[in-house]
This record gives sequence, C-alpha cells and structure tokens, in this order.
Amino acid sequence: MAGSGLSNQAGAAVGALAFPVLGPVGVVAVRQYVAALVLLAVARPRLRAFTWRQWWPVLLLGGVFGTMNLSLYSAVDRIGLGLAVTLEFLGPLTIALAGSRRRLDAGCAVLAGAGVVVLMRPRPSADYAGMALGLAAACCWASYILLNRVVGRRVPGAQGAAAASAVSALAFVPVGVAVAAAHPPTAGAVLCAVTAGVLSSAVPYLADLLTLRHVPAQTFGLFMSVNPVLAALAGWAILGQGLGTAEWAGIAAVVAANAASLATQR
Repeated sequence: MAGSGLSNQAGAAVGALAFPVLGPVGVVAVRQYVAALVLLAVARPRLRAFTWRQWWPVLLLGGVFGTMNLSLYSAVDRIGLGLAVTLEFLGPLTIALAGSRRRLDAGCAVLAGAGVVVLMRPRPSADYAGMALGLAAACCWASYILLNRVVGRRVPGAQGAAAASAVSALAFVPVGVAVAAAHPPTAGAVLCAVTAGVLSSAVPYLADLLTLRHVPAQTFGLFMSVNPVLAALAGWAILGQGLGTAEWAGIAAVVAANAASLATQR
C-alpha cells in the first residue's frame, strides 16, 4: 500500500517536470497512452463481444478518466501537487459520507469542510482557477467511482477498466498530435511523461490488485487517506513546493475526516 501511494504521487510530481515543454495536456495524453497499453495487456478485453448496455458506461468512464487526469494535472500546474490532490480527494470522501446518517460522519463532513475553507481562504496569492480545477477533479473522481461500480457489474474482471482506458487514450490521440506540433517535445520531457504514466498508472494498478488479495477493503481505503500527505511530500521533495502551516492544517483536516469515517465503519 505504501509503495502504491508513493509511486502514484511521485509519478505525478515527475510528470509535472515536463510541464514547461509539454504542458499539463501533453503529459496527460502520454499518461493515458501508457495506462491504456498496460491495462489492455493485463485484461485483454473482448471488445467485439461488448453489448451497448456494457459500452455506454465504459464510454462515460473513459471520458471521466481523461477529464479527471486533465483537471488534476492542470490544478497541479497552478496550485501545486499537495493542494491539488487534497481537493481531488474530496470526491471519494463525499461518496463515503453521502449515504451515511451517523452523527460521526456528519462531524467528519464538517471537519473536511473546515479544511477546504482553510485551503481556499481569500489571500493575495490564491489561485481560484487552480482550486476550481482541483474541485472539478474531485467531481470526476466521484463520478469515476460510481461508474466503475456500474462497469464492474456489467463487464467481467478488469475488461471494463481496460476498455475505458483505451477509449480515453484514443480521444487524446489528436490532442497529443496537436501538442507535439505546437511544442516539439524533448527526450527528457517525454521520458518524464512516460515515467509519470508508469508510476501513476501501471505500478499502482498492479500493486493494488496484489494488496487487495491480502488486505481488507476497509483497511485499504483507510490507508488511501494518506495520499494528500504523500502528494505534499512528493511536491516538496521533487518539485520544491513548500506548504505553510495553514495549508498543512487544511490537508490534515481532510485526511482526518476520511480516516475517522472509515476507521469507525462496521
């Protein structure tokens, strides 16, 4: 679980190193290509056997997958990795709290909301466009979870996820061509983007499959709460993005809200 989380956030940080050359859009395009190649090789989906009832949630999932990564990487470019991932993390947290009627979960929602207020407080250096992109990534992640449930019920194994990643990669082909034509890529930038795809897509996917064979899903979800912290540390170590006391307090509030909700569930 630690390796999966560190790989995911380190990959995002390495991908950000290519922003000056490829921009967030170019890095996301390369990441989508790498994710599709890995998932197609692992799952080997039988695309011709899919019915329309299976295809429509797969198509939606592919669109959400690409939009989620594009929103996140654009937010990282503007507000830094730690804050962007923390705001994105509100997506699964909202899904976890939405169906609950426990007073504790209501308190967790208030705590997370307080953390968001701290992160988005008015100040001269605030980048509200970047914050809006982070919240858009959160909405996409919540949609991604809900669509994955539908795809998982209708398509066996990992075939649905692989097909969705292929749809997303195909949609980014013209985007990648346009970016390459406007900004000729360097070998270093392409290497960073490919590394981001491997570390943020291939390694976490395979590591999570192995982990879930030995660790209960609730424990796995609880450990995922530390991802905003890992993102902040990766942003500091790789990108030199430091955070102030208030930002760390906001991140801690969001992490604590998710951890408390999951740790107390039956």
